[in-house]
Amino acid sequence: MLLCGPSGSGKSLVAARSGLPVLRLDDFYKEGDDPTLPLVAGTSDIDWDHPQSWDADVAVEAIARLCATGSATVPVYDIALSARSGEKTLHIGRSPLFIAEGVFAAEIVERCRELGVLADALCLTRGAVTTFRRRFLRDLKEGRKSVPFLLRRGWRLMRAERSIVARQTALGAYPCDRDEAMDRLAAAAAGRRVTARTTAA
Repeated sequence: MLLCGPSGSGKSLVAARSGLPVLRLDDFYKEGDDPTLPLVAGTSDIDWDHPQSWDADVAVEAIARLCATGSATVPVYDIALSARSGEKTLHIGRSPLFIAEGVFAAEIVERCRELGVLADALCLTRGAVTTFRRRFLRDLKEGRKSVPFLLRRGWRLMRAERSIVARQTALGAYPCDRDEAMDRLAAAAAGRRVTARTTAA
């Protein structure tokens, strides 16, 4: 199960509440001294919300290995330091399903589908203002970056949220709120399929 959505949309919370094993795709960010990191246009800020700031190849390799063997060695990333702080072995045991969650999960939907390992792909949406508030408070509490950086990034992401969701949806992720995501995760874990919710007229 791939779980994406704008930064701060609640991916980690949904993944934790699902009870399924979780692969944190944010641990596959490139390190801060990597010369291939993209910059925000017109600034010297690294654009950590651009797919090129993330190592998709290594992430897909880890997903494929987990599906094939039930375990994989994965990096541990320190966002505050913009660096990998080590590695760990993730075991999913006998679980027939696990969640790979992160802001760039939609970027690998097609690759996972081609490998035959994709159960579903979801894009969490909560509304730009709610996401901005939740993201800023989380990042401030965790000391992820400086306050000016967080404010610049937060404002930019709030304005871009609609296009972020549109891109992730176009890449194959199904847009939904937290409750519907939990329903679809439960259905997939039980080997069932669910249909999209409809709004009564």
